[in-house]
Amino acid sequence: MLGWFRALMPREDRFFDMFERHSRTLIVAAEALQSVLQGGPDVPRYCQVVVEQEREADEITAEVLLAVRRSFITPFDRGDIKDLIQSMDDAIDQMNKTVKAVQLYELRRFEPLMQEMGGTVVEAAKLTAELVPLLNAVGPHASRINQITEAITRVEGRSDEMQERGLKALYRAHRRDGGDGDAMSYIIGAEIYGHLEDVVDRFEDVANEISGIMIENV
Repeated sequence: MLGWFRALMPREDRFFDMFERHSRTLIVAAEALQSVLQGGPDVPRYCQVVVEQEREADEITAEVLLAVRRSFITPFDRGDIKDLIQSMDDAIDQMNKTVKAVQLYELRRFEPLMQEMGGTVVEAAKLTAELVPLLNAVGPHASRINQITEAITRVEGRSDEMQERGLKALYRAHRRDGGDGDAMSYIIGAEIYGHLEDVVDRFEDVANEISGIMIENV
């Protein structure tokens, strides 16, 4: 009877499958966001891709949380599982917030540094997708996990620098007009830079969660 009951419960390895599925939505959404930032008539189409990936990621997150409640055995601490999937979901949620702002302001042109920051989002997403499968055996993969989490931190640092340079460029453009330039353009530009930096920050949160899991399980 107990064996039959256990057969109905989620297997431990299903968690790793769900983490990897979620990480794939991060890459697709990140690449679509990068395409959004190239501007032009295809902006709405790529915005919609991000929205759709965010919905899929939400469904996977719900699956993980349900599996945590139903499972007798989990691969690591239940709280860590919930924190990890939530941090991953926060990253794609922030991408969704970015494209929502793009849609709200009907933007079709973006500053070069915004486009560069789109590249850091893709880089962070791909590093995360490489990092997540290593959770299946944190001990043997400890060295590689450290390397990737450090790489994500460096990406976040570059993103910070780009945001600062972008905000300074917006401010200088505004000052060149004697402070009488288009204040709304400055405000909108600053908001987009802020959203993009928040996306990369959320990826650093994922890296920190995985580092914590590794420390507890090695």
